[in-house]
Amino acid sequence: MIIGVISDTHLRMVTSGLRRIMDEYFRDAEIVLHAGDMVTGEVWTYLRSRRVVAVHGNMDHREVTSVLPPKRTVQAGPFTIGLVHGFGAPRGLAETLRREFDRLDCLVFGHSHQPLNRKVGRELWFNPGAAGDATGTIGLLHAGESIEGEIIHLK
Repeated sequence: MIIGVISDTHLRMVTSGLRRIMDEYFRDAEIVLHAGDMVTGEVWTYLRSRRVVAVHGNMDHREVTSVLPPKRTVQAGPFTIGLVHGFGAPRGLAETLRREFDRLDCLVFGHSHQPLNRKVGRELWFNPGAAGDATGTIGLLHAGESIEGEIIHLK
């Protein structure tokens, strides 16, 4: 199973760059996770139509925060994924966010704009970085016998 992961798009409207990410990079993904800071309801409406599961971030407008939770758990086959945006300073962010969940196979978060793809014990801690308007980074999770992450630098 392939899972697309995106965060911190910070868009006020749907752009050709966002469409390109969804059409090219995530075309084979069964689901796509957005770890917050999409910003507007227009962007969320588009993403929702494209099988995206999301949480809200600290920069999202009220039209997004009123319909999306700050964190959620997603089941992807046998794997439990904790999805959250994040808050505060980037130092120690992953450790702080991990405490928000019980048992996980993978923690997906955003906020810091810094890509992270690290195994901690049997868990994967994954931050796709900031996608912006198709100029930053996104990620893929490959869920098979284990769950592995891949950071993709957009061109």
